[in-house]
This record gives sequence, structure tokens and C-alpha cells, in this order.
Amino acid sequence: AEVYLASPETCAACALTGEITDPRDLGLAPIHVDLPGQFLVDDRMVLAPAPEGTEVEIIRGPNIAKLPAGKAAPAHLAGEVLIRLEDDITTDHIMPAGAKVLPLRSNLPAISEFVFHMVDETFPSRAKASGGGFIVAGHNYGQGSSREHAALAPRYLGVRGVLVQSFARIHLANLINFGILPLTFVHAEDYAKVQAGDQLGLDLSGLTLGKSLMLRDETQGLDIEAMPQLASARDLELILKGGALSWASEQLEQVS
Repeated sequence: AEVYLASPETCAACALTGEITDPRDLGLAPIHVDLPGQFLVDDRMVLAPAPEGTEVEIIRGPNIAKLPAGKAAPAHLAGEVLIRLEDDITTDHIMPAGAKVLPLRSNLPAISEFVFHMVDETFPSRAKASGGGFIVAGHNYGQGSSREHAALAPRYLGVRGVLVQSFARIHLANLINFGILPLTFVHAEDYAKVQAGDQLGLDLSGLTLGKSLMLRDETQGLDIEAMPQLASARDLELILKGGALSWASEQLEQVS
């Protein structure tokens, strides 16, 4: 997406030279900023935690909705290819920003209505009508902003698997955290075969680290070899438990 994060010094050096520049290469003295001895802290709006972990009432405004409980991964994952996309799909494509959408960040049912809004406005209604399904895409899926809603909102709509040529790193982690199984084509030519509307099925009983799975395209009668992009035992457990939130809830129940 050609977005770069940099220090103010680096940005100033780039502005002077017209290209990405290390400010130390300009031969200037390092910038020194004198910090105050003490920072003013206004914490009048911060409430102290309840003593000894006692019960408290969480007050939510009308535009704040509770997150739905995560569901463990089924033994057999099945559903429709809800959308088929090209390379370099950004998180802006998946979950747009802007003044109309951002105020809904705490209202998952409302913000989910904007998933793929710039690509296919019918996606949310179709996903809900189908009971969820799969997303298929090309290389570098999920590049750009690291916004979690690009995984959270599709999961709310029932998406349980994303099958692509390759993932952007941060979005891959977000998919796992919200219980969406990330898969890549083992054979690149299979990407051209799977089409929107195809019915896919995947047996998860053999889901283990470093082992590919055979995904069945029931519509075309094809077997597609796919590799789960899970790097650790924790990744595997999060997928099986339905995401990090449901995994954490289970851990707390065991402690209590």
C-alpha cells in the first residue's frame, strides 16, 4: 500500500531529498528535545479498579454492543465461496474506514454491514443468508492497516476460512486471533480453479502444524491441497477454540 511509518527526523529528511533517506546521512547534528522534569497528568476521568476483584456493572452506551461468544471450530468446515478477490487486497477493502464507518467500531453488528463495501455491497447480506463461508483471494491478502475489525467483522458474518495465495503478516495474526482458519494454496494453479459460489468442505480432524489438508470443492468435484498458516501450538489451539477471546474465557473458568 506504500505506507511507511517513520520518525519526524526521517520524514523531514525525506521531504528535503524527495526519497526515503536516513537523516544521519545528511551530516546534521542529532535533534535534541529537552523533556520537562515532570509531566502533568489529569486522571480525573479514570476510575480505580474495584477492590479485590468484586463485581462491577459495565455501563455501555447505545452504540456499544457486546462481542458475541466465540464458537469452537467444527469437525467439518463447510460453506460457500462468498467472494473471490485478486492480489493486494488491503484491510481498507475488507473493512473501510471513514466518518461513516469508524463511529461504529464498538458496534459489531452495525460495522459488519460495511465488510467489502467498496468491493461488493451485497457481501454482508449474502454471508448471513449463507450462514457464513469462505473468502478466496490472491497474493498479499490483508496488507495495509492492521485494523482488527478486518478479521472481527467477517468472523461475525460467519466467515470461518480464508483461502489465498499468501497473507500479509499482521492480518494473518488477526485472523487466527478471531478464529478464522488461514489457508494458502499448495499449488498456485488451483487459485484459478476455485470460483465464487463454489461449495467447499474441509475435514478439520487432521488439523496439525505443518501438515496440509485436502479441501473439497463439491461444486466442481475438485480436491484442492491447502496449507493451514499456523506457526505455533498456540495458533492451533486458538483456531480449535474459536479464537483468542473464547480461549481466554476458558482459561479463566479453569482458574476460578
